[in-house]
Amino acid sequence: MKILITAGGTTESIDTVRGITNFATGGLGKLTAEEFLTHGHHVILLAGRFAQLPVEQENLTIIPIGDTQDLLDNVEKFLPSVDVVVHSMAVSDYRPVYMTGLDDLPQPLSKEQLIHFRPKVQKKISSKSEYQMMLLEKTPKVISFIKKWKPEVLLFGFKLLSGVSEEHLLEVAQSKRKEVSADFIIANDLTNIQGENHLAFLVSDSADITRLRTKPQIAQEIVKKSEEVHHG
Repeated sequence: MKILITAGGTTESIDTVRGITNFATGGLGKLTAEEFLTHGHHVILLAGRFAQLPVEQENLTIIPIGDTQDLLDNVEKFLPSVDVVVHSMAVSDYRPVYMTGLDDLPQPLSKEQLIHFRPKVQKKISSKSEYQMMLLEKTPKVISFIKKWKPEVLLFGFKLLSGVSEEHLLEVAQSKRKEVSADFIIANDLTNIQGENHLAFLVSDSADITRLRTKPQIAQEIVKKSEEVHHG
């Protein structure tokens, strides 16, 4: 099989020297890539700037990813050739439109003026102002395009919440699975991720919920389910 894995986090540029990113390590994506490689499969790893990476080896292609649009472009590029997508990357929900000093904002200020206002293009934003304001816009939901572009691909998505009940977590995971047409969603709660412990639930259209307790277990289960589907 040929596998497309996204891992780490995106970085959305503010200017040529600054960006907005997150703390995703890509550790689970790395383990999942290694597990697929151990089973003799080919892996294309779309890796965020700070993602942990497997050792370079045969059957592994690593593509560095910058922002959400870069991720979307590469998913679209490689999707036609793969059998499985494991979308574990922490994608930025918002990206900067502009950043500017308060004194440079249009007056009087309104929603429309804020949205359509564009400061002079600067390679590096000045640090002289005491305060700066940044306008953000929503990024496209990458996972929502995958099944539209290739309905037959096997899709694993992820849902991370924090401090919720197990029942609520599973409800949200099922809702997301249906929304994006994923075959599986790996759902976890940030409060249950500590050291080697990584409690997660594998949710599908079956009533059965698979409970997993470590990152290696999650990686192994993803490979197992992929091989069951493609090898019967």
